[in-house]
Amino acid sequence: MLTVAHPAVSLVEPTLQELSERHAIDLAEQFYSVLLTHEDALAFLSSSLVEERLKASLVRWVIDLFRQDGGEDNAFLAQQRKIGEVHARIKVPLRLVMHGASVLKVRMAELLTATDLGRDALAQAISKVDYLIDEAIAIMSEAYMQGSMRRAQVDESYRLFALGQDIAHERDGQIAALFEWLQGVLFQMFEDGSVSPGALSASPFGLWLTHRAGLIFEGSLSLKAIEVLMQRVDREILPRVAAAHDAQAEMALPMAELQTTAQEIKFLINDLFQSVAGLENGRDPLTRALNRRFLPTILSREINLANGTGAALSVLMLDVDHFKSINDTHGHAAGDVVLKQVAEVIADNVRLSDFVFRYGGEEFLIVLVETSVDEAEVVAERMRQQLATRDMRLPAGGDLRVTASIGLATYNDHPDYNQLIETADTALYQAKNSGRNRTVIATSRVLSVG
Repeated sequence: MLTVAHPAVSLVEPTLQELSERHAIDLAEQFYSVLLTHEDALAFLSSSLVEERLKASLVRWVIDLFRQDGGEDNAFLAQQRKIGEVHARIKVPLRLVMHGASVLKVRMAELLTATDLGRDALAQAISKVDYLIDEAIAIMSEAYMQGSMRRAQVDESYRLFALGQDIAHERDGQIAALFEWLQGVLFQMFEDGSVSPGALSASPFGLWLTHRAGLIFEGSLSLKAIEVLMQRVDREILPRVAAAHDAQAEMALPMAELQTTAQEIKFLINDLFQSVAGLENGRDPLTRALNRRFLPTILSREINLANGTGAALSVLMLDVDHFKSINDTHGHAAGDVVLKQVAEVIADNVRLSDFVFRYGGEEFLIVLVETSVDEAEVVAERMRQQLATRDMRLPAGGDLRVTASIGLATYNDHPDYNQLIETADTALYQAKNSGRNRTVIATSRVLSVG
């Protein structure tokens, strides 16, 4: 808890409270004017975003921090943790947060110095400012580190998922590429009498190892061992083969060494792929929608792309209406079959570049890349209408009709992906409360039910 250990000085707390309330806007402007000069901040900050959204939040934060007993408020402590989690999601460098804190400390010290506080009270006040800001930043930083660790774990899982659905095929293909390169070396030697093979690192296998395997198997000891062997082939073994050929000397030893090294690389490739063979493939086994745990990685990346290109980005939160009654009336097996067919309708109405997630029991989150609000509205209504008119087959025979409610939100420059999800969820809540079987856009405009 933010408990100040210094002896109380009667004028300190009210002075800090009065200064923070009177100068909160000035403090916020100074904070962001400094941050916007940092190149690292430009990836997630803009002047318009600061003016329209972030400055007001910082003004409230400053006032809450310096109000009497504000540091001991559980709600305030929870707020610091939430801020740290948001910073982790949007990848704000901690050093920028620390620098911003220093700006606030300096400005508050200047404001305090201009007051009528005596020397002792002034020292206590400046000390308390430092303490409160440091404690708040410490709580943020702890939440930031925890959030960053969770994000790193998900990013790692997504790298493995990016490997593809057929691990055995990928492994066999790379082994074949390795030995195709080796056969090319032998062919040159015995067919046209020359030895000028391209480097292994420049072959299709070498390029895969550097660019794709380097991402997917980052940090693997087997990967490092393959890289060392590849360098040895290019820098030591191939020159010895060429030298022996040019001197018409015995080539059996360098060629045997080349083949043995290729076998070692093959063994290590098998070891690489074995390490991921047992991992889940990243999809919900029932609906084949993406696993929700990949949502932070994918949506954060799409937000970064939207920021960089200016392209639109929209999300749909879709919920099957009265799904509990399907389970209660027809059984959970029937509910599962219906959900699978709902997912098929969703998949039929999105592009390969879009992303569909199983978000909850009967909820789906659809990320529509480079899609404006009007275009997303068309997609949402098409899904809704197809669901409402499709006969859903039941496992025991017969069929039924279902409807869905949809909340639509479009990215509005806020760097935190969670804000976009919450906006879509709020729109979905409005759709459910206003009669279901409809789409509601985050602007609260309700579309007519077709």
